[in-house]
Amino acid sequence: MSILVGMSSFMYLMGLLSFCLNRKHLLLMLLSLEFVVVSLFLMLYLYLCLYNWEFFFLMIFLTMSVCEGVLGLSLLVLLMRSYGNNYMISFNLLW
Repeated sequence: MSILVGMSSFMYLMGLLSFCLNRKHLLLMLLSLEFVVVSLFLMLYLYLCLYNWEFFFLMIFLTMSVCEGVLGLSLLVLLMRSYGNNYMISFNLLW
C-alpha cells in the first residue's frame, strides 16, 4: 500500500512540475492539469479504500474534474477560433 501512495505522490509532483514547465501552450497545460486530477483521484481512492469508507465522494470529485476539463477545452476552442493558436501569450488579448 505504501508503494501505491508513493507512486501517486510522485505522479502528483510530476504533474505539477510539467504544469510549471509547459507554460507556453494551453493544451499542454490542460493535459498536465488532468494528470494532476487523475493522481489526486488515485490518492483519494486509496485513502477511502484504506479506511473502508463509501465512494460517493469519488463521484462528486469525478463530476467536478469533468467540469474543469470541459471549461478548459471550451477556452481552448475559443482561442483557436479567435486567434488560430493556443499560445498563452495570446490569452491576454481576450480580456
